[in-house]
Amino acid sequence: MAEARPRILLVDDDEAITGALGPFLERSGFDVEIAADGAKGTAAVERRAPDLVVCDVLMPHLDGREFVRRMRGRRLWLPIILLTQVGESWERSAALDEGADDYLNKPFDPHELISRIRAVLRRTAAGGPSLAAAARLRAHGLVLDRTARRAWLDDAELTLTPKAMTLLEYLMLHPDEVHTRDRLLETLWGFDFATSSRAVDHRVSELRRVLGDDAAAPRFVETVQSFGYRFAAPVGAA
Repeated sequence: MAEARPRILLVDDDEAITGALGPFLERSGFDVEIAADGAKGTAAVERRAPDLVVCDVLMPHLDGREFVRRMRGRRLWLPIILLTQVGESWERSAALDEGADDYLNKPFDPHELISRIRAVLRRTAAGGPSLAAAARLRAHGLVLDRTARRAWLDDAELTLTPKAMTLLEYLMLHPDEVHTRDRLLETLWGFDFATSSRAVDHRVSELRRVLGDDAAAPRFVETVQSFGYRFAAPVGAA
């Protein structure tokens, strides 16, 4: 018996995007339903919850951020990937703060979206609240309070710069995924702010120093040679 295809709800008011992206997702192994705005997306979820939602942020009637807030307010933990606008760094941080599982900047490579969808589906396969919905995250003896912007290791509070704290949060929200330096640079600073990926390396070095993490045998942040970094420890809601 053939395995059921994951159901994707694509919410976007741009017909040029849905007209091209919908068939691409179908060819990539998903069943796709399309909604033209957030209000219609909400109605589609109420009829039958999908396995994952890909949702634009800027839409009429009900935007993507409000869509996320309504889903989480109803304690619906379905995975959500938001599509945000390039250069709007506050949209990127808001996407994660308000409960989205991931985000992707427009314009984007459709193959990158497929990779993000599969990664999010793997993380949320066990059901229940996603990491994005958790106020506190735990990995081994490391606890991160996302609301208070504080972290502890074995009950000792850590002192981290704001950028290192943001990097730690992002890595813990996406465990066991490899992130390029450019991706992390874009996430933390925006391409218009920082011009060198060395800024990411410096913040990773800060994290390792504060966490007492050995780069040669890391418990937390692992270097993937010639590519980027991965958070190697299992992460759960604290």
